[in-house]
Amino acid sequence: MRLFAAVPVPEPAREQILRLLGKLREAGWPVRWVHDEGLHMTLKFFGEVAPERLDVIAEALRFAGHGADALALELGELGAFPSRNRPRVLWVGVQAPAGLELLQDRIERGCEAIGFPPEGAPFQPHITLGRVREGQRLPTTGLEDHAEGFERVSFVARQLVLYESMLTTAGLRYESRMTLDFGP
Repeated sequence: MRLFAAVPVPEPAREQILRLLGKLREAGWPVRWVHDEGLHMTLKFFGEVAPERLDVIAEALRFAGHGADALALELGELGAFPSRNRPRVLWVGVQAPAGLELLQDRIERGCEAIGFPPEGAPFQPHITLGRVREGQRLPTTGLEDHAEGFERVSFVARQLVLYESMLTTAGLRYESRMTLDFGP
């Protein structure tokens, strides 16, 4: 199973991102765009995991998220990994309170205790929009030109979900394996 823990993107942020994705798709860039139902903010990527580890991971996530409050977030600017000069992944940033960073850190520490090493890079809250196709390149300028009218709307994150990512002939499909609701 290919697993990751994420915060689903609720309305109105979802609607705003879908409008942005529509404009970016029109650019004709060689990008595998995220399917509309795949919008989320990843907090921990586990990769391929044996099915018998699912319960242990779910318990670690419940422990890390226990007592977490709903998170007031805001969409940020457009960006790219590893950089705008060499874009491989296009994303929209998320402005987040310290509570999100604390939650992500608790998840990292809890998952490290069950054998999943922490990420090598510092946490940067974002929602992936698309990945540049292998062997292709994007222009290093012009991303903002397609974002005209994009609003940095606020939204509230109320859940942490453990997703299984499955590759199908229609692309990636995500199935929830565990959901944790945040407090008020």
